[in-house]
Amino acid sequence: MSAPAPSPLAIVDAEPLPRQDEVLTDAALAFVAELHRNFTARRDELLTRRQDRRAEIARTSTLDFRPETAEIRAGDWKVAPAPAALNDRRVEITGPTDRKMTINALNSGAKVWLADFEDASAPTWENVVLGQLNLIDAYERRIDFTDPRSGKSYALKDADRLATVVMRPRGWHLEERHLQFDGRPVPGALVDFGLYFFHNAQRLIDLGKGPYFYLPKTESYLEARLWNDIFVFAQDYVGIPQGTVRATVLIETITAAYEMEEILFELKDHAAGLNAGRWDYLFSIVKNFRDGGAKFVLPDRNAVTMTAPFMRAYTELLVRTCHKRGAHAIGGMAAFIPSRRDAEVNKVAFEKVKADKDREAGDGFDGSWVAHPDLVPIAMASFDAVLGDKPNQKDRLREDVSVAPGDLIAIDSLDAKPTYGGLVSAVQVGTRYIEAWLRGLGAVAIFNLMEDAATAEISRSQIWQWINAGVVFENGEKATAELARKVAAEELTAIRAEIGEEAFAAGKWQQAHDLLLKVSLDADYADFLTLPAYDQLVG
Repeated sequence: MSAPAPSPLAIVDAEPLPRQDEVLTDAALAFVAELHRNFTARRDELLTRRQDRRAEIARTSTLDFRPETAEIRAGDWKVAPAPAALNDRRVEITGPTDRKMTINALNSGAKVWLADFEDASAPTWENVVLGQLNLIDAYERRIDFTDPRSGKSYALKDADRLATVVMRPRGWHLEERHLQFDGRPVPGALVDFGLYFFHNAQRLIDLGKGPYFYLPKTESYLEARLWNDIFVFAQDYVGIPQGTVRATVLIETITAAYEMEEILFELKDHAAGLNAGRWDYLFSIVKNFRDGGAKFVLPDRNAVTMTAPFMRAYTELLVRTCHKRGAHAIGGMAAFIPSRRDAEVNKVAFEKVKADKDREAGDGFDGSWVAHPDLVPIAMASFDAVLGDKPNQKDRLREDVSVAPGDLIAIDSLDAKPTYGGLVSAVQVGTRYIEAWLRGLGAVAIFNLMEDAATAEISRSQIWQWINAGVVFENGEKATAELARKVAAEELTAIRAEIGEEAFAAGKWQQAHDLLLKVSLDADYADFLTLPAYDQLVG
């Protein structure tokens, strides 16, 4: 297909960035314009469908597997075989696409790097454009980095020692206001996907790999169908074979958990697997069942481990579904950030990471996520012990697993309650994360954990839920808006004392405090924290 001339109605509304012309070429913008014109209207319809589904859940307080897709679930079909570069995914590292992280992630020893334009990246125009440039430079092997503070230099290892890149664009709900066609902003997902695919599809094929993607925050099989149609269009547009693109879908919404087989079916020729998230999954449960009464009230986020009965039902169903259909099942995140000062903290955390990865490997997962290079060997050892020389364990069909619809939403099967300490933690982590996000940082180390936007979502959602459910904590205090404001004010005072007046004034602390309280206390629950936050990020 010949590329059309760039639209005269294309507007890049941002201050120029160094080397942006290498990313925002006329041809690349013409491709993004075609994606926008062909697919944004369907994306808009699907966002409306999300609202309809949410209203239905509010009426019924339940979910079930879809009757209209029973034939797909009963059918005998498999996804396309994995390409060689994605056949062994036993450890995947995640992180944003800044220059230092790009080098470190590729060099980390992990099999895959999730190059993140989504929850680990605050969508400033600089992060959007220069992140794309860093990936182009990496594929061209012209990337290096010298830390201005330490003077340490970073460079890529040999090509055969680098992780395979799986890129994650933004979710469907986010716009990119700095790029407009036909008088409206382009969905951020189409900007991220379009620029990356256009510049790198052939480069990656030449490297023996391909354009591979993680698809975030999918809520239905119809959203997977939209992505599949985008992949078909994009491959024809640049003239590469159909099926070159592969996508792994994050099952991080409660509605998607009921449509896993259908999602794989829609992406069949382009499907690579499913991933089991945690914080976004819990956030989705709160969002959808927030008016479902006491039985849907979640305890403190750290009390909801992957061994909770309803979480175990979700992960085991995911493994069974993936392996039944020939797809990879990828486990959740080990978010610990090693301390350079406290060996005992590291020892305890490493033991927890090992136990978590041992469990995943034993349950049949084909790989799992880590947030820091120091965790790669730990996770690798867990999967090596189970896989040996095999690239995956898709032959473990887990036919012993049987999950009823109610098992996935049996929140009250977990013997834990919200605590006052959980409220304090939600305010602390939420405030600190949002402040960094408003300064353009999406992956933030807080209390020895790597946090991303999903962290802030579950934090503010739990505050909202506990207040609206009238939760009484173990100390006798009731969750109220006044109590949340008191805790938030105390946290702001503590941060000021911790970092000093000058650093406090230079940050975005008051804005973060105010935004956290707004999305935690407003009667009208915001679908995504990042929507009002984006208003402040871009001004």
